[in-house]
Amino acid sequence: MCVLFASQCRPRWLSSASRCPRDWQRNGQVGWLQHDFGHLSVFRSSKLNHALHYLTIGLIKGASPSWWNHMHYQHHAKPNVMDKDPDVRLEALFVVGDHMPVKVAKEKKKSMPYNWQNYYFFIIGPPLLFPVYFQIMLFRYIYTRRAWMDFLMVTIFFIKFFYLFTPLLGLGGAIAYYFTFRCLESHWFTWVAQSNHIPMDIDEDQALPWLKLQLQATCNVEKSAFNDWFTGHLNFQIEHHLFPTMPRHNLYKIAPLVKSLCEKHGVPYQVKSLGTAFADIVRSLKHSGDLWASTYHAYHAEVPSS
Repeated sequence: MCVLFASQCRPRWLSSASRCPRDWQRNGQVGWLQHDFGHLSVFRSSKLNHALHYLTIGLIKGASPSWWNHMHYQHHAKPNVMDKDPDVRLEALFVVGDHMPVKVAKEKKKSMPYNWQNYYFFIIGPPLLFPVYFQIMLFRYIYTRRAWMDFLMVTIFFIKFFYLFTPLLGLGGAIAYYFTFRCLESHWFTWVAQSNHIPMDIDEDQALPWLKLQLQATCNVEKSAFNDWFTGHLNFQIEHHLFPTMPRHNLYKIAPLVKSLCEKHGVPYQVKSLGTAFADIVRSLKHSGDLWASTYHAYHAEVPSS
């Protein structure tokens, strides 16, 4: 009987499990869309862009628009600059680049076994960024900055979510479903976002000119129909950082001009395949972890007593 009536016998949350792949894909694409509104790159009206940004990231995704602007604009102003780009403020869990591992090792910081970070990245990196770290950060921002409009948006999102899904899945199933699609979405975002930046140069602020600063911190991923869709056209990360208000579907049009300008001035312009860009994340984490370990042992090795 249970085989014949499997849909009635299995838990309610399993009967809606087929929704999860569709929902996390929609959430992923809404993530790229809110990024467009956040950069004021969709409409001529700044107010209309801001209003749609509140709708997409606030009501649809349940995050704080002000928090996103606060973090993301710092990233664009000083990409991969230690202590200035929040995206590389990672030393509590990871050391990245060539300079951060040495600095952390010399200060005798050992909050994590960084020489193993290329392994534990798969456990605490992509799976937990959205469902844990971002949730803590955005609520902390809302509370400390008293961003009550953002609090209202996030509250409406969660009321809507549990109103719709609790009758279908039960409270426990709705919570499990929420964290499942947030985890899947987190994987998507982390691999795409970090592939353009983490393997690149990460250093203290050297007061570099705009072009060189952006190019040493970013790289592109090859153009294809899938790559454009999967990355929200941010496979043209170089052009996006140079022209952050340009609509993303136009970024590929200026790529040849940017590349020729870089060649003219001897500035490296890197383009990778999607697989290479993902693999470089892990390779760079291993390199940085090994650099931390060698520096740590060189500076803090115990000297045997005579």
